[in-house]
Amino acid sequence: MTTDTSTTPTVETTDAPPERANRLRGRALGLLVVLCGAAFLEGVDIAMFGVALPVIRADLGLATGELQWVVSAYILGYGGFMLLGGRAADLLGRRRVFLIAMAVFIVFSGLGGFASESWMLLTARAVTGVAAAFMMPAGLSIITTSFEEGPLRTRALLIYAGIGAAGFSMGLVAGGLLTMLGWRWVFFAPVLVSIVLFALAVPLVPRDLTPVAAGVARGRADVAGAVTVTAAFLALITAIEQSSHAEPTVTALLFGASAVLFGAFVLIERRAAAPLVPLGFLRRMPLLRAYAGAAALAAGFMGFQFLVVLYLQELRGWTTLEASLAMLVLGIDAILAPTVTPRLVARFGLWPVILGGLAFAAASFVLFLPVGLDWSYAAMFPSFLALGFAFTLAYGPLTVAATDGVADADQGLSGGLLYTAFQFGAAIGLAATSAVLTALAGGHGAGGVGIEATRTGLVVPIAASVLGIAAAVAGVIAARRARLG
Repeated sequence: MTTDTSTTPTVETTDAPPERANRLRGRALGLLVVLCGAAFLEGVDIAMFGVALPVIRADLGLATGELQWVVSAYILGYGGFMLLGGRAADLLGRRRVFLIAMAVFIVFSGLGGFASESWMLLTARAVTGVAAAFMMPAGLSIITTSFEEGPLRTRALLIYAGIGAAGFSMGLVAGGLLTMLGWRWVFFAPVLVSIVLFALAVPLVPRDLTPVAAGVARGRADVAGAVTVTAAFLALITAIEQSSHAEPTVTALLFGASAVLFGAFVLIERRAAAPLVPLGFLRRMPLLRAYAGAAALAAGFMGFQFLVVLYLQELRGWTTLEASLAMLVLGIDAILAPTVTPRLVARFGLWPVILGGLAFAAASFVLFLPVGLDWSYAAMFPSFLALGFAFTLAYGPLTVAATDGVADADQGLSGGLLYTAFQFGAAIGLAATSAVLTALAGGHGAGGVGIEATRTGLVVPIAASVLGIAAAVAGVIAARRARLG
């Protein structure tokens, strides 16, 4: 069997000086721009809706329960299908999965902008989330299989992760600006940019190995495992999302159903001829540490962002745009991640840099503890800046750690597990923070308690950062032992 590599980006590294070998040029640079653009848009898409929700509710007359599903529908599709999407990239072809997923993302994001009823909006958001679940791990695995392992791949991954992370912070500002033009532009603007990226992706994204070349026969796909694990993830994410406002019995049943489905998935994988997730893959401690660090970083960020938005808009009366601009400094990672982080990783190694990033996250949350109703922006700024440094140092290196040493045939799987960890961390951080505020407010929301609830709610992101630091310390110790032999 032959493999078409005519479009695969290649960068000569054997005879070139190190500084030239690590440069991104030509087709390789074009490919990275396309993939970074897709990652940036996915981050922007998630962040913009948090800003646009009040306007959407006013225009479509959505009840509070329907409104939270505008976000939850996307999260369910994204988190529930992420592992399946990552493995599909390995088995069906990364180029094929990436392009099809991007096309679906474009179509349904556009349809969401034309929604006139709540069910139309929720359907569009759910399908867009599923499309992102296939697109993101496919894009990550395209990078890891298109760039030679070593400094070049590390640099490409750090740039990719840094730009993707910047999408979250920039999305807050973009959402505020677009909402001023009309909430439907929150859907339409990403569509216009995605069409351009898709047109560039068709000639630039390389062809890859067929499913047979990845060691999986076409007729032996693990359908039972795919269905079971997707249902398990959907039940778990739904339980987490609903835990702060649903009936305890419903939440308990969802958690129970998820546990049963995960147990069934393990049994299926043990017997499958070509398992969706080889169980031995989940016993690789370096990867598990990367997934744990990713979940902790996302949990802390989402919980903190939730608190800050409520504090600025509900307690301080700031406008949506003012609150968005206040957190714009978080986007500093878009500048520092591609430039500073690769040098730090080359000098100190992955896990020491990750540890520094998670320490900055903890510092950010602790610095916000003295928050008061009369706080100036200058008092808040150090906390926001520290969180920007946290993403600069942790997000990209965690992505590298989750793909380092993984065979090409499993890159989609590892990418899917990494993004699943980010998604679950975000869902858990948001749900836990919301639960704390709801309990303190006696069911009336964060504004019912005020500034004390905001301070108490910070225990969730602080606890998440401590767990992340523990995983990073273990990574530093393991890396040092491996270096010493």
